[in-house]
Amino acid sequence: MAIGKEPGQKGVSWSNIAVGAIMNMFEVTTLGQPLEVLKTQMAANRSQTMFQAIQTVWSRGGVAGFYQGLIPWAWIEASTKGAVLLFTASEIESTTTAMGVNPAVAGLLGGMGGGIVQAYATMGFCTCMKTAEITRHKQAAAGIKPPSTWAVFADIYRREGLAGINKGVNAVAVRQCTNWGSRMGFARLAESSIRKLKGKGEGEKLTPFEKILSSSIGGALATWNQPIEVVRVEMQSMAKSAERGEKKTILNTLQYIYKENGIKGLYRGVTPRIGLGIWQTVCMVSFADYVKAWVKGQ
Repeated sequence: MAIGKEPGQKGVSWSNIAVGAIMNMFEVTTLGQPLEVLKTQMAANRSQTMFQAIQTVWSRGGVAGFYQGLIPWAWIEASTKGAVLLFTASEIESTTTAMGVNPAVAGLLGGMGGGIVQAYATMGFCTCMKTAEITRHKQAAAGIKPPSTWAVFADIYRREGLAGINKGVNAVAVRQCTNWGSRMGFARLAESSIRKLKGKGEGEKLTPFEKILSSSIGGALATWNQPIEVVRVEMQSMAKSAERGEKKTILNTLQYIYKENGIKGLYRGVTPRIGLGIWQTVCMVSFADYVKAWVKGQ
């Protein structure tokens, strides 16, 4: 995860847990949540343009509308998933690199492993509740008074138990596996390419600009899996439809979206997601490197 072990370091780098939580909290509280809300709005309302989506989000409270779901769900999710992601990915990446694996492949494996673990360990219920928070205004449009966030949580748990709270977690796992595998793999590949272009050795440090550029490339290219994200949003949406049925799977949800909106529907919200992917990768790869270096120096 760009934060491997120091030369000669033995054992597990536990400080990555704290660094991951801090950096993910920073990411989501700044640009992360507004881009997440806009992306989810477009993915859930696939007939809207980006301008219409911005207007809709703004109508839900101005600037506050762009931070829907931040407290408590996004904060709970960020503090836990960031810790799990950075810790798991760092350990996998440093171990595979020590075995002689190519840095880009090591980054890919670390990101995939970290993404899968964070999805099943921490993200299922938080992502479900954030999406419910953002999409429940559809109930108001249908003439139904939207319940509070905690009422939504209690109702889902009463009707469907833990399975309902973790609805769409398999789609989340596929998304996170491909997300962070692609982000870290592409970022590592970009770092290696920059080193070759600049004539730098593997041990030489990149400049802050070069690291941010590498992370930006990784974050942008990783949005190839946008259809998985649209499927995830649809599976967790509070909106009801007889055509979709109550039993939502990745496959039948994918078929429903394609039938309703075609290929374009599967890529709704990709523009804000590119921005989100870049910001998340910069925070969790480039910025996290510097925070980790500072922690080690204390």
